[in-house]
Amino acid sequence: MGKGYKYLAAGLRFAGGILVFMFAGLLLDRWLHTTPLFLLIGVFLGGGLGFLSVYREVVGDKANKPTWKR
Repeated sequence: MGKGYKYLAAGLRFAGGILVFMFAGLLLDRWLHTTPLFLLIGVFLGGGLGFLSVYREVVGDKANKPTWKR
């Protein structure tokens, strides 16, 4: 399958974070009778945390690559 599975997993983690926080916001909106407030907060929070997770993985990958000297 190659080494691309790490990046596929990172993309799925990003999308999963958005979906989890979106549904949590939707449930809070239904419970508190607020229209799209917590839904939007959940989408932005999930997107931000998902991006941070992917960013940390990519930066960590870049730091662990061997440097080739000529």
